[in-house]
Amino acid sequence: MDRDEDLEALRAAAAMALEYAATVDDRPATPDTAAFAGLGAFDEPLPQAGVPASETLRLLHAAGSPATMASAGARYFGFVIGATLPAALGAAWLTSAWDQNAALPVMSPVAAKLHDVTRGWLLELLGLPAGSAVAYVTGATVANASCLAAARDTLLARLGWDAQADGLFGAPAFDVVIGEGAHSTLLKSLGLVGLGRSRVHVVPADDQGRMRADALPDLAGPVLVCAQAGEVNTGAFDPFDEIADWLAARPHAAPGWLHVDGAFGLWALADPGRRHLVAGLDRADSWATDGHKWLNVTHDCGLAVVRDPAHLRRTFTAAAGYVPAGDTFDPMHHTPQSSQRARQVEVWAALRTLGRAGVAGLVTRACDAAAEIARRLAVGGLTVLNEVVLNQVLVRLDGEPGDTAGGAAEGDALTAALIAEIQADGRIWCGPTRWRGRTAMRVSVSSWKTGPEDAAFAADVILTCAARVRATLVPLP
Repeated sequence: MDRDEDLEALRAAAAMALEYAATVDDRPATPDTAAFAGLGAFDEPLPQAGVPASETLRLLHAAGSPATMASAGARYFGFVIGATLPAALGAAWLTSAWDQNAALPVMSPVAAKLHDVTRGWLLELLGLPAGSAVAYVTGATVANASCLAAARDTLLARLGWDAQADGLFGAPAFDVVIGEGAHSTLLKSLGLVGLGRSRVHVVPADDQGRMRADALPDLAGPVLVCAQAGEVNTGAFDPFDEIADWLAARPHAAPGWLHVDGAFGLWALADPGRRHLVAGLDRADSWATDGHKWLNVTHDCGLAVVRDPAHLRRTFTAAAGYVPAGDTFDPMHHTPQSSQRARQVEVWAALRTLGRAGVAGLVTRACDAAAEIARRLAVGGLTVLNEVVLNQVLVRLDGEPGDTAGGAAEGDALTAALIAEIQADGRIWCGPTRWRGRTAMRVSVSSWKTGPEDAAFAADVILTCAARVRATLVPLP
C-alpha cells in the first residue's frame, strides 16, 4: 500500500463525484442505450492480483455514471425519490471518511451528539411529542416495522405477555386495523413482525384513498391501528383526529396503539400552510418516515419515532457483556440493527443549512410544482384523478372527449403507452400505478431542485408525448 497513491485515488474519486453532481441536471432522466451497453465493461473475471484503486474508480465512473437514473436532478418524478442537498452530500462524504459505527455513544461521540441534536430539532420541527425517541434506520419500511414491533410488544405486555421472552406462540390475540389505501410496505412490515398481512381489518377508503373513519370496525378488544400520512398515489391524509377519537372512546381495558405511516407525507408537518392536513397526527403513539425522500439526504435514511422510548428499548435491547445497555440513548438497543451508519450527520447538515423556513419552503415548492403540473395537464386534455393537496399528481390519458369506443380499457392502453413514451423520451421520468383497478401515471415531486420552470418543462414533455401517443395508437374497436 502506498499512502500517496491512496490519497491520489481519493482525490480523483472526489473530482469524479463533483463532476457528476455538477452535470446531473443536464443528463437525461433515463440512461440511453449506449449507457446500458457500457455496463458490459463490468463483465470481467475476478482479477487474480487486483488492480490499482485509481483504475477501479475510473472504470466505475466511466461505465457507471452514465448508466444512473438522474434521480438527483430536478426532473425525475418517480417513486418519491428526493435529490440530495449539497450540505447532505458533503456531510455524506465526510461521514464515509469518518466511517463511524453509530451503534453506541462510546463508538462515536460525534454521532451520539448529533443524534441528540437532530432528535430535538425534528420533534420541534414536526410538532411531535417532545419526549419521543427518534431512531435512525434504513428506510420507511424498516421504520414501520420497528414501530409495529414496539406496538406489538407493548400491547402484549399490557395483556400480561412478554413477547421478547416467550415469542408469539400462544400469545393473546389483538386486532390490527389498516386503511384500504395502506402502502404495500406497511403490509410487508406487518408480516415481518408476525402480525400477518391478511389477518387485518381493512377499512374502506374514500375517493382519494383516505381511511373512512365512519367505517371503522366495532372491536371490543386490544387493537393496533395503522393510519397514513400521504397516500402513495394521491398524497391524501387519513382523518387522524377521528381515528384517535375512536380509539379513545373504547373501553379502558382494551389497550390501543395508533401508528402513522408517513414515509413522505409526515414532512407536511414542517409547512405551516399544510398543517390542516395533519390535524390530530400528533395524537399517535408512533410515526415512520424517510429522510431520503423529502428532506433530500442520501439513501438510506429512515426514521422511526415512538412516543415512549421505553417501548423501543423493550423490543430491541441486545445487551451483552461487551455491549451493555447504558442510561443514554443507545441506537443498537432501540433499532433492529447493531452496526449502523451515522445517518444523523446528514440530517443535521440538511436541517442546519435549511433551517425551519428552508424545510417549509422545500415542501411548499414541491407542492406548488405538483399543482402547476396538474393544472397544465388538465388544460392539455389529460385526466387528473386526484385532489392535488401535496406533491402527488395522478393522471390518465383517456380517449378523445365524446369518444366512448373502448371505454376504460382504451384509457388503460393509452395511459400505458404514454408512460412508455415518456420513459423512452428520457427527458423526464414518471412511473405507472394502479388506481381503482385502472392504469394511471404517478408524478411525484420531491426534489429540492424542482421549481416552476421544471414543472412547466415536465408538463410540456408529458403533453408532447401524449400527442404522439394519440397520433399513433389505434383505438380499440
